[in-house]
Amino acid sequence: MVGIHTIILLFFLFSVQTTPKNEHPQDFEDDTSVLLHNYFVLSHSLTTLYTQWSLSDANFARRAPAFTGIRILNQDAWETLISFICSSNNNISRISQMVMKLCTHYGPYVATVEGEAFHDFPGPEALAGDGVEAHLRELGFGYRAKYIAETAGCVAQVYGERWLLRLRNPGVPALGAAEEDISVKKEEGAEEKEPVESKADLDNPPTYQKAHEALLTLPGVGPKVSDCVCLMGLGWGESVPIDTHVWQIAQRDYNFGGKGSAKTKTLNKAMYVAVGDHFRKIWGPQAGWAQSVLFTANLKSFSEQAAGVEKKGVVKVEEESQEEMVTTAEVVPKPGKNKGVVVKIEESEEMAATTSVAMSRKRKTVAAEVIPKAEPDATVHTTTTRTLRSSKRIKSQV
Repeated sequence: MVGIHTIILLFFLFSVQTTPKNEHPQDFEDDTSVLLHNYFVLSHSLTTLYTQWSLSDANFARRAPAFTGIRILNQDAWETLISFICSSNNNISRISQMVMKLCTHYGPYVATVEGEAFHDFPGPEALAGDGVEAHLRELGFGYRAKYIAETAGCVAQVYGERWLLRLRNPGVPALGAAEEDISVKKEEGAEEKEPVESKADLDNPPTYQKAHEALLTLPGVGPKVSDCVCLMGLGWGESVPIDTHVWQIAQRDYNFGGKGSAKTKTLNKAMYVAVGDHFRKIWGPQAGWAQSVLFTANLKSFSEQAAGVEKKGVVKVEEESQEEMVTTAEVVPKPGKNKGVVVKIEESEEMAATTSVAMSRKRKTVAAEVIPKAEPDATVHTTTTRTLRSSKRIKSQV
C-alpha cells in the first residue's frame, strides 16, 4: 500500500520522540499534530464535501452513505511516484512488500522501535546508482525494476531534486513543509540539478494539467499512474485516476461507451480524458476524492459488507452465554485447507461486528455479524448447510 512506511513512522516514531541535544524540554515544540493535520488533509470537511457531491450526483448520493470517512492522504510525491510504478499489474500485498524492500535496502536508517529497525523511503539518488536495476530484479520487482531505476535517474540526474516540488498544488504544501524551502528527499552530498524545461513546461503557477503531462515524461508512468501521483502526492484534488474499476463505474452508472460497452476491456486516451472531465464537471475541484468513494463502493469485498450479503460458510458454535451476552464462533476448515481463525463477537444493545483474516496462500476475509432477532426466546440450532440460526445469526465469508 502506498505510504505505509510513512504511517508507521508517524504513529510509531512520534510516540518515542526525544528532545534534541543541547535543547531544554521546554524549548522543544512538538509539531506532531501539525504533521498529522497535513498528512490527513484535515482542512477538508468530509461532511461538507459529501453533501456537495450528493446534491450534484444522484448516483453518488445513493452509494456514498455506506462509505463515509474516506480521505485522500497528502503523501510524499517521490514515494508516491515510485510506489505507483510498483503497483503496475500488482496487488496490495506485493506492493507493500516492494515498498518495504526499497526502504530496507536503500533507505536511510531512522530508528529501532521494539527491536525492529525502521528506514525512511530512499531518495532518487539512492535508486539511481549502478546495479540498482539488477538488484531489484533479484528482489522480485520484475520489469518494474527498470522503470524505477530509470525514473530515479531522470529525477536525480536530469530534472533535479526540486522538480517534483515545482509540480505541487501551491494550496497543498508538502508534508512537514511550510514553504517552498523544503526540497524533495535527497542523499547527503548530492548536487541539485536544474530541471529540464524542454521536457516539462513548469511555468508558474503550476496547474494540474501541467503536472500530469510532466509526469508522463518519466519511464513507466502512464495516464493512470500520473493521475494517482497528482492526486495523492502533489495535492491536485481534481485529478481522477481511471483504472478498470472506475471505467466500469463510468460505463455502468454514467452511460459511457454506448450500448454494449460493458464488455469493453480497454480504455483509449480520448475516453480516459472524457471520463475524467465528466467527473470533474459534476464533482468539482475535489473530484478525485469523490472518485475514491465510488471506487471503494465498487470493490466486491466492501460492497458485500455494506449490503449485508450473506456468504455461505462452515460455522461451529463453541459457547454461548446469555448472561454475558458473548458468543464465540470458530470457522471450521474444510479438509486440506489451512486452519481457520476464531471469531469472537460481543453483542451490544444494537449490533457489534468483528472482522478477522484467515492466513493462507490467498488472503480470505472472515466477517462475522450479530443481527438481533425479533423472537427473544429463539433457540440455537443448525441447518443442513451448517449455517447458524438463533437469536444471534452469524454470517461468515470463508
